[in-house]
Amino acid sequence: MDRIDPSAATGPCTGVRVVDFSTVISGPLCTQILGDLGADVVKVESPGGDFSRHTPPVREGLSGFFASFNRNKRSIAVDLKSDAGRDVARRLCSTADVVVENFRPGVADRLGIGWSDLSPGNERLIYVSINGFGSDGPYASQPAYDLVIQALVGIMPVQGGEQSPVLMKSLVADKCSAMTAANGVLGALLHRERNGGGGQKIEIPMLDAFAAYVLPDLLMTQVLEPQSEVPPAVDIYRTFATRDGHVTGIIIQDDQFEGFCRAINREDLLERPEFKTLIGRIIHADEFFALCESELAKWSTADFIERARKFGAPMAPVQTIAEFLDDPQTRHNGIVFEAQDPRGGRTRMLRHPVRYGESPASLRRHPPRIGEHTDEILAEAGLDAEAVQQLRKNEAVS
Repeated sequence: MDRIDPSAATGPCTGVRVVDFSTVISGPLCTQILGDLGADVVKVESPGGDFSRHTPPVREGLSGFFASFNRNKRSIAVDLKSDAGRDVARRLCSTADVVVENFRPGVADRLGIGWSDLSPGNERLIYVSINGFGSDGPYASQPAYDLVIQALVGIMPVQGGEQSPVLMKSLVADKCSAMTAANGVLGALLHRERNGGGGQKIEIPMLDAFAAYVLPDLLMTQVLEPQSEVPPAVDIYRTFATRDGHVTGIIIQDDQFEGFCRAINREDLLERPEFKTLIGRIIHADEFFALCESELAKWSTADFIERARKFGAPMAPVQTIAEFLDDPQTRHNGIVFEAQDPRGGRTRMLRHPVRYGESPASLRRHPPRIGEHTDEILAEAGLDAEAVQQLRKNEAVS
């Protein structure tokens, strides 16, 4: 997937045309996924460009943030505040399979590119609206950012444990909303294929998407009614200091416990009756974890992990991002690769994670510059050079 070839669309969405009005993460990552899978994605930007274009570091007009969410797209710059610009946008959408936006509820309608504006002229259209809380309800009009969603869903006290609440230091709510939206698009395309070709509007509230992603395991004590008292859960989310770093892992099966004991040269622990079974290790968790702390502190990370893998104990070193990039399995899988951008030099990207046997994802376009493909896209929409020139003169496009 590290070779740029605009003609090499091979994925299951080849032939699907997407018009993308979204910015920053939730929409752009959704449409990048579709682009990786072969879709022709037209990114409609304001004349100033997606906000994420200006997030440092920036090199040759391209930010690392923008590049991470906008490959396999073409860019057209359109002023949606002008009548002519809105006409251009509606023209592009009239032949689209999918439209994606992540405005606040009501904004797309005010711009004349809402579902009710576009669907009458395109009965096959799948219209995707990603927003914070849904199009109605008490929070519908409130601004929503990743940190706000994390705070509301209840994950922060879990992350903090007995200490203060802790945010995940990654924009996880945005990204899981993007993946949920991409799944929604694929489901809607399948429905269209099987049910006579009609499109539909689909809505993805970030609050719903993040809750569905992060809470299933955490809600297990709330699932069965009527609820009954349960014993306090053992906090298994621990790291252990070694001589030169940290490791983590989880010992579930008895054979894994045996492997762990062999890895630390403490086979005598296998004879301890309180540790012989999973239930015993849970009941005596404090003692077991204290033992792990004292024993692992004697080992270097590399030596312990080598032995843990040899004896089948599911443990891993706690790595930095730089160490992950250099990890042998990371390199073997090609999870991160470099592609040569003729304007900006080497660009590092994450591989599309799904490995299709017959319709692999492809890399066809570098992240675009603002309006890089305006003329090309307008020509495909049926506008001649004179009409494009007039649009530029009126500053409807750039």
